[in-house]
Amino acid sequence: MTDQLETLAQALLTEARRAGADAADALAVEGTSLSIDVRGGVLEQAERAEGLEIGLRVLIGQRQACVSASDTRPETLAEMARRAVAMAGEAPEDATVGLAAPSQLARAWDMAALQLDDPAPEPDPAALEEDARRAEVAALAVAGVSQVQSASAGYGRNRLHLAATNGFSGGYARSSRMTSCVAITGEGTGMERDWHAEGRVYQADLPDPSEIGRIAGERAIARAGARRPKTGAYPVVYDERVAGSLIAHLLGAINGSAIVRGASWARDALGEALLPAHMDLIEDPYRPRVSGSRAFDAEGLPTARRALVSGGVLQGWVLDLATARKLGMESTANAQRGVGAPPAPGISNVLLTQGDTNRAGLLREMGSGLLVTSLIGSTVNPTTGDYSRGASGFWVERGEIAYPVNECTIAGNLRDMLRSLVPANDARLHIPMQVPSLLVEGMTIAGE
Repeated sequence: MTDQLETLAQALLTEARRAGADAADALAVEGTSLSIDVRGGVLEQAERAEGLEIGLRVLIGQRQACVSASDTRPETLAEMARRAVAMAGEAPEDATVGLAAPSQLARAWDMAALQLDDPAPEPDPAALEEDARRAEVAALAVAGVSQVQSASAGYGRNRLHLAATNGFSGGYARSSRMTSCVAITGEGTGMERDWHAEGRVYQADLPDPSEIGRIAGERAIARAGARRPKTGAYPVVYDERVAGSLIAHLLGAINGSAIVRGASWARDALGEALLPAHMDLIEDPYRPRVSGSRAFDAEGLPTARRALVSGGVLQGWVLDLATARKLGMESTANAQRGVGAPPAPGISNVLLTQGDTNRAGLLREMGSGLLVTSLIGSTVNPTTGDYSRGASGFWVERGEIAYPVNECTIAGNLRDMLRSLVPANDARLHIPMQVPSLLVEGMTIAGE
């Protein structure tokens, strides 16, 4: 039996040709999500969502247009194609738009090897409610926790199929299950909170809900009595929970869209050192049971493991077909898209070189400074790399945590910060951004 999503995608292509498109690609996405919230031991909210969306991109010469809908009736598909062709006829010309050549397309892949779709059945809502309740009970059992702000559990599964007039046709499914808890200590203006959450592709890999709640509770009580830290220039350790944000800023700076616009502090850095010489940043789209994995990108090109940074030196940009053409380069198979927009460059899974010590060892190496466990807001200039963010965490003296801190700002320049990184070895292996705790030298802290 032909898959419904593939049938829809092919039907959209047929209608696009009939309406006069020179070329087209179509995306069909079907999703299910279920979320449960518990508070005070009682079910607070339960939501279930199911939906199917379709998107069509048509090309008329060097013009393109995108349309989307959630109605899959034949007359709707025909109307989508007619509107898209009419829109494309009025769009400005862009010499860089266009589908991949057939020779560029992914031809064979082993989606089963990526293990992105858990074969276990969808969990019963009662099972998710029990997970959330157990997390809440465990958090409240931690001495010093005054209340639990939220305890939640959820499940989701999405399927997609991409087809294009260049001959590409492929699809896959992703599943996920998660549990989270937010605990509070103290009362009134003295309240502090912290959280813990876990999510996995395969339900059997998810940690026990009681462990998730316990960690949330312990993190919350550790924040009791937080105060502002000292003002001055100090080293900063980014806890593993937030360290990925630094690498996300680097990935944004080497994204082809930013490079094409000239809106990146790394626009002239190709072939230059952006990280310490002993560090690599690897993109690996083939990690099993990791949500960012994929065998082909949103333009049907085969993905590949590659070094974004090798020996500290930037090796290349993150490109889709259009940005690659603008730069006179080849696509790096990093196209991503939704049903209502054309492709744009995006990253899959990344792995940063880990160090030889754990976070405690990194704190001892730091001596005195700030351990950041939470970041608030963001003022990052994408063109200059100037960085300023609100933060909270712990003040460290002589390599040991001294007291919790909040209401401070940390500032620096991303180019300088990234060049000084010292990694720990505590990166979580199951998340797309595998980044350990990171020590950054010489940041400016604004506190008392």
